[in-house]
Order: sequence, then structure tokens, then C-alpha cells
Amino acid sequence: MKVTALIPAYNPSHNLVALVRDLAAADFAAIIVVNDGSTRECDPVFAAIGAIDRAIVLEHSVNLGKGAALKTGLNHACCCFGDHIGVVTIDADGQHLVTDARQVAAALAAHPESLVVGARSFGKDVPWRSKFGNNLTKYLFRLLVGQKLTDTQSGLRGIPRSLVRSLLKIRANGYEFELDMLLACKYSGRHILEQPITTVYIGQNQSSHFNPVVDSMRIYFVLFRFTLASLFSALIDNVVFIAVFWFSADILVSQVVARSASVPCNFYIVKNVVYYSDLNTYKTFAKYLVLVFFSGFVSYLLIQGITRFMPFSVIPAKLIAETTVFFANFAIQRDFIFAADDGGVPVSPD
Repeated sequence: MKVTALIPAYNPSHNLVALVRDLAAADFAAIIVVNDGSTRECDPVFAAIGAIDRAIVLEHSVNLGKGAALKTGLNHACCCFGDHIGVVTIDADGQHLVTDARQVAAALAAHPESLVVGARSFGKDVPWRSKFGNNLTKYLFRLLVGQKLTDTQSGLRGIPRSLVRSLLKIRANGYEFELDMLLACKYSGRHILEQPITTVYIGQNQSSHFNPVVDSMRIYFVLFRFTLASLFSALIDNVVFIAVFWFSADILVSQVVARSASVPCNFYIVKNVVYYSDLNTYKTFAKYLVLVFFSGFVSYLLIQGITRFMPFSVIPAKLIAETTVFFANFAIQRDFIFAADDGGVPVSPD
């Protein structure tokens, strides 16, 4: 198969050698293993892997994180294997079966422009920590991103070659890189195809280097970036509004000046940091300005109504109005402004 297998590895056991041999026997055109700053005790493991036909070992001098290791391998595959369809990423802990890796590779070959995600089922035999974390992330992803996926944290994925350059620009270097990958597909209109795979957890997943506190916080930060970007823009908007209203005592003038100050900042952050949108900037900005004008007008009417019919002054009324329109702005930007028209999530048959 003209597909590269990529394994990020940090302090792996000797079982990784057998996995690489099996991948070579399964006709992967190349197997890249990235040693992500493992201890010297692991040198014999990587030496044995380097001796296997079609296997390549790349090294980080220090541990940089799973995302950084994936980007190192993806960059090497992009530079050295230009005729390959893409890359199948596989975890080093033995919890992905070679037969499933081949199925993901076959799905990638059949859909060479789609991201293929190996989707696990989370039954009663799955460790509680893993089940809870995956389900929470799945439902938050559906709520905040507006896309329904069975498994958002699977490390077994088929990445088309045409997607690699975009992924190399993602700043995340830890486990959150894999979630950013899904967001990059969502907001560039690239299809995500789910391929059912076997759910394997060895020894209650004790071999995993996933930190349930630190890494979970990083993952959820990815999902809540829109809220943080909006809070930052709201800070600018409200500070300018208060300053202008202090001198002018005019709600309309204050609203217009505040929006003019916050709009460029919010658009840049949301487009480039939250959604990684590849859509045409001018067309997207035009739609964004329509939303800004409409939401600003609604906010202005709410401020007028609150101050007239309720016992609130202008500043509290402004905060109430902006909080009210926030949720509508979030949904519209997520689904219409920064989302490509031809996105979708086809699911492969069992």
C-alpha cells in the first residue's frame, strides 16, 4: 500500500518492535517511528526498529509531546514520500490492532481526501476513566463544534497527504493536537469518515502517558477557545463603550465605536486561532460584518429596552444585552460564518 504508518513513541516497551514488524508484514510502504525523548533504556527498542525493513526512526532530544511527535513524522512523510496517499497514525502502546490499521489505510485509499478516524465503542469492559473522558469530550465537541462523532480521541487515523501541510501549522504539541486536527477538518470543509475498530485496553490503560488533569485541561481549552476569544473581545468592547459613554452619554455612538474597536481583533482570533478557517478572508469578513451589524443593532435595542423598562443603568444593561446575543453569535459563527459549505461526516459501514 502506498500509505505510511506513523507511530509517536515515548518510553515504549519492547512490544513496539513486534508491532512495527507486523506493520511491515502488512505491506505498509514505510513505517516512521518518532522517539519523543525517551530514556536511554529504550535505545535497544529503537535500534531493533531501525533494523526492520522500511522502518525509519526519527528522534527528539527531549520529550516534546504527542502532537509534536506526530508533526515531526508527518513532515518527514510529506517531504520524503510524495507518492504516498497519506499517513496512518498508530499509538505505541499496543492498543491498536494491525488489522484495524489496514482497514483505516484501505478507507483512506478509497477516500483519499477524507480524514479517517478509527472509531472505538466504549462498552462495559472499558476503564471508567477512559470511558468518562471520551464521552465528555465527545458531547462537548458536539455541543461546541456542532459535529457528531463517535470517538474524538482515537489515535488511529488515516490522514490524507493533502491535509498534512495544514496540520503542520497547528501550534498544539500535546494530546490536544488530535482534537485540533478535527477542528481543522470541520472548518476547512474536509470530510471526516469514521471507520469502526476494535476497542483494546491493556492493563486498565496503565501504559498510557496521558495525564488526566493536565492533558484534559489542554483538550478542553481547545473546545472553549471561542468563549475565551469572545471574553477577550468583550473586554475591549465594554471598556471602549464605557469610556465613550462617559464622555458622550450617547448609547448609539458608544455602541458603534466599541464595536469598531473589537471587531478586527475578534475576527482575527476566531478565524485563525479558534477555527483555523481556510475560507476566503474577504468573503468571510463580509459575512462577519453583517453579523456584527445585526447583533450590534439587537444589542442596542436590548440596552434601550432594559434601561427604559427595567431598573438598570446603561452599563449593567450593556452587559446583559451582550451576554444575551453571545449565544446566537456563537451558533451563527460556528455553523455559517467560518464553516465550509461542503463539510460532512460520512460514516463507513461496519
